Amino acid sequence: MLNMDLSRSVVVETAAMPWSGSRADGVVRKPLEREDAESGRATSIVQFEPGAAFPPHTHTLGEEILVLDGVFSDETGDYPAGTYLRNPPGSRHAPHSDAGCTLFVKLEHFAPGDLERVVIDTRAAEFQPGIGGLRVLHLHSFETQHTALVHWPAAEQFQPHQHWGGEEIFVLSGEFIDEHGRYPAGTWIRNPHHSQHTPWVEQETLIYVKTGHL
Repeated sequence: MLNMDLSRSVVVETAAMPWSGSRADGVVRKPLEREDAESGRATSIVQFEPGAAFPPHTHTLGEEILVLDGVFSDETGDYPAGTYLRNPPGSRHAPHSDAGCTLFVKLEHFAPGDLERVVIDTRAAEFQPGIGGLRVLHLHSFETQHTALVHWPAAEQFQPHQHWGGEEIFVLSGEFIDEHGRYPAGTWIRNPHHSQHTPWVEQETLIYVKTGHL
């Protein structure tokens, strides 16, 4: 098990992590949380080398993907950088990448009844005004869970707040900051239920954020 105590805060600077192998040639990963070696709940950075393919497999409790660079493909289509995907429980595919790609991937974590398949081109979608100067692109909601991309303009300060159901952040660009530390692009943060902080940024920053799922 890796980082599976959901009552503790976790911060991982993925840029400094080494890649580890997988059960497919040309596919490597950086595990962030993992229930078991090749099964159960997991969050990872995954990289496909050009031409790499993964064996056909089924996601019993779903799969969530954000394409960070390159083009990710399976039998349903080709998904370039910036694509957000949700493949529901019971879905099956054989992913590959002709050009190579890097992904942020969450496996086997869908709530019962969360059966919607989602495909969003986040680079073409329109962000909506949020609190203060924030701009928000809603990606998915189910029961208490909410997932979005949040754009922070330079020098933006957010109000102190508490996370009911926890909060998970992946810093896509810029640098996210709070009273506990500074988190450059590539940092994964998971804060538990009822955690509190007062975040801000100094430079323009984009984050993936999921709340209410812990």
